[in-house]
This record gives sequence, C-alpha cells and structure tokens, in this order.
Amino acid sequence: MAASQQRWSAQIVAGEDLASGVLLLRYRRHSLEPAEAQAGAGVAHVATDGATSADVKRRRQLQRGQMTRSQSMAFEMSNKNKELMNDIFTNCKFKNGFGPGVQTAAAATSPTKRPLSPDHPNPALPITETPSPAMSRMGWALRTLLVADNSSCLKDRKVSGKLIRKCAPGTELVDWLVNLSPIVHTRAQAAGMWQALVEEGVLAHVNKEQPFKDKCFLYRFRLDEEGGAAAAGVPQSDDLGAANEHIREALSALFQRGPDATLRMILRKPSHERTSEELELVFEELVHIAALSHLSTSIKRELSSIFVFEAHAQAGTILFNQGDEGRSWYILLKGSVDVVIHGKGTVATLKTGDDFGKLALINDAPRAATIVLKENNCHLLRVDKEHFNRILRDVEANTLRLQEHGKDVLVLERVAKQRGQHSAFKYTVMSGTPAKMLEHLLETRLGQSVGGMDPFLDDFLLTHIVFMPVVQLVDELANYFHCDAHEEAQTPEDREYIINFKKRVIQFMQKWVMAVRHAAFEEPSVCDFIEDLAAEVEADPDLNEETSIVHNVLTQMARYQEDRNQNAGQKWKLPPNGQPICLFSGNATPSKTVIRPDDDIIFRVYCADHTYCTLRFPMHTTAELIKACAADKLQLNRGPEDLVLVEVKSNGERSVFKDNDVSIPTGLSLNGRLFVSVKDHLDALTQLQEQECPTEGVDIDLEILSTKELAYHITLFEWDLFWAVHEYELLYHTFGRHHFGKITANLDVFLRRFNEVQYWIVTELVSTPSLSKRVGLVRKFIKLAAYCKEYQNLNAFFAVVMGLSNMAVTRLQQTWEKIPSKFKKIFQEFEALIDPSRNHRAYRVFVGKLQPPLIPFMPLLLKDMTFAHEGNKTSLDGLVNFEKMHMMAQTMRTIRFCRSRSLGLEPPSPKSEGEVRSYISSFRVIDNQRVLTAMSQKVEPTRKL
Repeated sequence: MAASQQRWSAQIVAGEDLASGVLLLRYRRHSLEPAEAQAGAGVAHVATDGATSADVKRRRQLQRGQMTRSQSMAFEMSNKNKELMNDIFTNCKFKNGFGPGVQTAAAATSPTKRPLSPDHPNPALPITETPSPAMSRMGWALRTLLVADNSSCLKDRKVSGKLIRKCAPGTELVDWLVNLSPIVHTRAQAAGMWQALVEEGVLAHVNKEQPFKDKCFLYRFRLDEEGGAAAAGVPQSDDLGAANEHIREALSALFQRGPDATLRMILRKPSHERTSEELELVFEELVHIAALSHLSTSIKRELSSIFVFEAHAQAGTILFNQGDEGRSWYILLKGSVDVVIHGKGTVATLKTGDDFGKLALINDAPRAATIVLKENNCHLLRVDKEHFNRILRDVEANTLRLQEHGKDVLVLERVAKQRGQHSAFKYTVMSGTPAKMLEHLLETRLGQSVGGMDPFLDDFLLTHIVFMPVVQLVDELANYFHCDAHEEAQTPEDREYIINFKKRVIQFMQKWVMAVRHAAFEEPSVCDFIEDLAAEVEADPDLNEETSIVHNVLTQMARYQEDRNQNAGQKWKLPPNGQPICLFSGNATPSKTVIRPDDDIIFRVYCADHTYCTLRFPMHTTAELIKACAADKLQLNRGPEDLVLVEVKSNGERSVFKDNDVSIPTGLSLNGRLFVSVKDHLDALTQLQEQECPTEGVDIDLEILSTKELAYHITLFEWDLFWAVHEYELLYHTFGRHHFGKITANLDVFLRRFNEVQYWIVTELVSTPSLSKRVGLVRKFIKLAAYCKEYQNLNAFFAVVMGLSNMAVTRLQQTWEKIPSKFKKIFQEFEALIDPSRNHRAYRVFVGKLQPPLIPFMPLLLKDMTFAHEGNKTSLDGLVNFEKMHMMAQTMRTIRFCRSRSLGLEPPSPKSEGEVRSYISSFRVIDNQRVLTAMSQKVEPTRKL
C-alpha cells in the first residue's frame, strides 16, 4: 500500500463506556482511496498504535476536518443529554433552612424525611430567627438618620390601595447609602450592605417577596413593621448624635458583610433565576473550597447553578438520622456539627470547611451516622443527589478519550467557546501523557489562532517543567522538526505537510520565548536547537515566511547571553547581622538585578559552640555540599551521613534542610542563622545573642521623613525585587526546589522583604518610649499604608497593616486611645481589606478592579499555588492532571499581568532622597515575637484592674 494512501481514522468502541457517555477512541490503520481522502475523512487529533517519527507526516491528512464522522455522531448523541442540564436549571427546587424538614434533637422521635425535590429557600426571608444585636443596632442607626432627613426617601406610600408607612424604593436607598459614606464606592456594594440587613430581618420587602434589589421595589425597617412608640415621631438630638457616632464606627463592618450577604442571596435563588454574572461569582467561591478541589472546573461551574444555601438557627437541630436514605451532600460554611453513631455517641466534630454526606451521591446506602448541629446559626451548602448525578452524566457525555494500546493517552472535554470565535464548541485538555499533549498542541493549537495566546498552549508553556523537563521537550520538538530525515521520496502533499509542521515548531519556539522569557535559554540544549532551526530556515526557501520569527528569537537569545556575560562572576553576600542579601561590593543592589543560579554568595555557618566559618559557593550548591565543607572547616570530624544543615531562628526554632535542597542562604528567615550539627545533638543548638537584637540598619528619626516619599521609595525598591521573580520560582517553591535542582533566591528575597517591613513597624513602635511619639508613629504608619495602597504596592500595604495589627502593637491601649477617630476609621477599613475570611475575598474583589502595574500580596499567591497542589493529584491513572496545571498557570499569569506595564510613579517633592533610599533598603528589625511583646509591656505596662 502506498504511503500516501495510508490513513488513520477513529472508531467508537461500543459497550458500557459508551452507554455511560464516555467516548473511547481506538485507532486502526486501513486503506483509503484517494476519492475518500478528498471527501474529508480526517480527524483533528490522532493517536497511533506505536507510530514512529516517520509516521508523523501521515497526520497531515487528518487535519482538514475538526472531527471524524463517527465522533460527530457520538457528540450528537451526547447532545441529547442537554435536556438533563435544562432540567437542572428549570426544575430543581430546594427548601428553606427553617422548613419542616429539620428537627431539634429534643423533639426528634421519628424524623420527617425531606422530599426528593424540596422547595428552594426564599431569598426574601431572613436566615436568622431574630436579628443579631449588632445588626439591630445598625438598622436603628440607619433608620434614625433616614427619618431625621426630611428630604430622604423613607416615606408613607400607598401600595395597591393600602398605606405602607415609612418605606423606600431600593434605588433610593442605594443612592442615599452611597452618598452617606466615602467607603461605599459602587451601587453594588451599597445593595450588598442593604441585603445584609434583609437577611437578618432588620429590613424587608413590603410583601416579603424580594431580596434587596437596586430597583423600585419597596422596603421598610422591622421597627416600622412592628409599629409602637419606637417607630413614631422624629428622632431626638441625642438619638441622632448616637446614630451618627455608631455609623462612623460600625459602617465598615456592614460594608464587610455585604459581599457574603450577596453570595448567600444568590445561593437561595432558584437555579433558573441566577444570572451569568451571579453564577460566575458563585464559581469563584467554589474554586477556593477545599472539599471541591478534586472536582473538575466543568463540574464546579455546573455546581454553581445547583448549590443551595441552608441556615439553621438552633444548636441541637438534627440534619439527618443514621439509617435515613441519603439524598444530599453538605459543606459547612460556618459553625460545627457532631457526628453521632448509635452505641458509640459522638465520634467526630466537623468544622467550617468540612463536608459530609458525600457517599450519598455515589451509592444508595443509608446514612452511616446522625448529624447534629453543635452551634447556633450554622450555615451550609447543599447539593441533592439527583442533580449532582445529572451533572456528572452530562460532563461525561462531553468527554473524549483517545487511546493507544488500550490505554488512555489524552482526555479532552468539550466546552463553550468565548464570543467572537467561529464554532460553538471547542475542546480543552483534561489530562494526558506529556508526549500526546504536545502532539495535540502542535497539531491543533498552532498555525490557526488569531490574536493572543491559546490558553492550553500558555498553560503548557508555564507548567511543562512539572511533567516534561526542558531536555525532553527539546528532544520531542527536534523529532517533529526533523520528521522528514528518513524519507527518501516525497510527494508534493508530503512536502506541504512537512513544511507546515516545521512552521508549527518554529511558532512554538516563538510562543515559548514570549511566555517564559530568559528562562527558555537557560538550558544549553534549547540554544543549540534554536541555532539548528535558524540554519534550516536560512537554507530552506519554503520557510522564508518564518525568517523574521527566527531572527526575533535569536535576538532575544543574544540579549540574554549578553546580559549573562556582563553579570558573570556576580557575587553576593549574606551580612552576618541580619541585613538582607546584597552585592558583595557593599553598594545598594542595582535596579532589577536578578540572582542567577551560578552567582556566588558569601555566608557564615555556625556550630553548636557558636564558632563559625565563612563559605563562598554558587547559589545552586546543595545543602549536602555546604554541610560537608563547613564540617571540615569547623573540624567536626564526623561523616556527612551523621550531619545536618539547620537554620536556627531568633525564637530558637530549628528547621532542617534536605541534603538535595538548594538556594540555602537566601531561604533563611529575617534573623536566622545557619548551623551544621550532628543529627543527635540538635537540642544543643541555641540562637546567638545578637539574634534577639534588632538587625543592623540606618538609624534615623522617622519624624523628619516625608511619609509619601517613604512610600514612594519603598514601592520603587520592592518593584525591582518583584520584577526579578520569575514565574517558575512559584512552581519550584510549591513542589520543592530540590525536585528541580533550581533556586528560588529572587522569590526568597521578595518574601523576606514582606516580613522585614511587617516587623519593622512593630520594632519601631515598641522601641519608642515616648507616648506622644508612638501616637505620631501610628498615624504615620497608617498614612504610609494609605500611600502604598495608592501606589498599588499591595505587598507593602499588607505588611504595614499586619504590623499595626501585631499583638505587641494592638495591646498599646494608651497609644490607640490618643489616635484620632479619623485615623482609627481608616485603619478599620484597611483591616477589613486584609481580612482573611472567605479566602481573602475582600482583597480579591479589590485587586480584581486594579490595572497594572501593581505589586500583589505574594503570600496569597503562594497560598493559591499550595492549595492547587495539595488539593489535586499531579497524576491521574498515569496521565498528567492538566486541570491542576491550569489552576497553577492562572496564578502564575497573575504575576505576568501585574508586571505587564512598567512602573511610572510621579516622584514626590524630594526632601531627603539619599537618606530615605538608604534607610528603606535595610530596616532595623526584631522578628522574635516574645522579645517584641516584652518590649511592648515595658513601654506600656498592663493596666491593673
């Protein structure tokens, strides 16, 4: 059979897998007549049973169509399952949290079973039996101000012929609240704050039919519903003053509750009433719930439409009994529950973030335990079994599995394309072998995209080092590029295919360099391959169009090599008294200086008696080599197997390094010291005396420095540190740098800076004996946080606010009592912004509205990376879990977005520029919390009752 007549096609394998909606494709070789080939019998992606590099060229015939006829038929079959999802959106109904389906333990005899499709909770009704004192007080204060304002919207109105006293349209209430306080910036924020009052019953729709909406629906306060003397008349001046004072102090708390109230309102609405924006908001919350981390993105998106919020007011309420039929899965959002088993009593207590009842979604076994609410006002998410199973079936019906030798090699999922793209659907990669994912990428994701980077390609380029090392990737690309090396005779069609594939490889290299920049050139094999590509492009007239691409890549590589040569032999030092790492010259670190793996660093290593030796090694040196050399110089006379390299922190804690760990000196804490010790003698290691003292820094009177100038230079300094961090360092940090043999020195330095600023704030305050000067410093630091926020240096903003929130500072009652209420209010707003609840929701909402350049809160990005890593397996059934790679790439793209524009701040009027730059480069810092608290006690002893 002629080579040009051999083709590959896909056949659907019937059986149980097809019946469940999973498509298994096996590939068999057969003959196609030319007429059949012209008819377009091809596939978008092909897997072969043992294909060699010579077979690659045959695949060109398979790229003319987007899908085989058999695949098209199969997906038409799967489209029949759309009615299942329609049913979810239109027919799923759930009960309210206080419906008859729950019971208290005291009254429980024979529990009432919940119907299969209980009614949805009414989002217009409260989730508590009575309002909390705080919300009642806030409602009273807002109503008092509204009633006292003769021009306000709170008026008597006739509704359907009935007089409703003191009610107001939602639109006018929003207008009034936006004008009331500068902390309320948008109408959506104001609506969320009113909804927080609605969900506690302080405010309500006049007919109890609507949650709060920024529309013309009428609402009134609970006080006016109940009537009585309290609702009559105009507030007295004392009441008005008290209301104004309470609003000033507590409105930020209501502002903070608004987003959560809005989310709960959405989760209490019927599925078909949730808008696309609301579903996206719910999805963003589900992404950060640990109990859902193992589910695919598609399933999480579908769950956004069917998750229901439940609230239960009374502790002792039985959610379900042991032996009941299992119908729902629950996730605790707030509160705790006891797990009770007959004959054993309480066997466990589940808390916020835990889930239970999951087995009910998998099988029909009865409940294995009774669940009893342990606290009042517990909040839960619930999904009922039939709806969850329908989602799973629909997702599986859109799953395409490609096989080789009877095993899956690539799993694709069909998802909706974004607007502006031609087809209604496309495929996203869920998992696959590294080689097959690369093949799919080259065949379907290059040569046809218009504008921007394909998400799958970008994810692959940012994360491939986890599952496909650079050397392996280059070898695979070389095989594709030289696929014609063993071909003697080539038809015109063969030649066209080969040229197209070479172009795709060249495009891949261009995208690679664009995505990861200089990191693409760090492996010598990559540079050799690029030079090979350039030589072939120059020699092949069919590749003339790619000449400019190759020249651009060569230019980038030349710049990298030139920069590397200029900085060759770069030496750093870790000063002995706790100062940050700096160049050995002793000068301030030049702008945007990157620490490279082969840069030398000079540092000290101590032993148990506090004698030390000074070493000089490249950054990439392993802990094993450092400890061996240090032991030799310190004459410990023990074998490497008996020794460990240890960091001793300023509080006495010890952290042992792995032998294959790298980038050791830059990974030390603020006042940490490096020790070499016998394994059995770790308890003998003690911190040095100077570790409890401040690190060395410039001694200057902060009062003479301009706060804005201080914030400006801090931002410039930290921008350079942030700019030097490569996205790959987040992967090295998350998976462990010893797995890659790569350094995280630039990330280490940036993270150290956060701690340095945070503890600098605390150190300065507890080191100031004068009360008036401490008050002045607190005011200065609050203004510093405001300027950092204005400059979009959120890393420093967090550090300053967290420093002011340190317990050694918050206990300074005499100091805080003298802080003006204006500054206290600003600080409360800042604390609300850094509030870690709901996975730092307030910060995420705020930063989502900013445009680059900005310096993000790096610890939160690392937390997101760790969450994705620990909550998802890297490998599933021998395939790379690419959904996990996508989650990590999303966080890495945040770094890229923040730096997508250069920093161009307008400098303030310089007063003492040289002093400020020198001062902010190395603060005086104590990071031992025990020492800081003792110093705080000294400047302000605890008051005796």
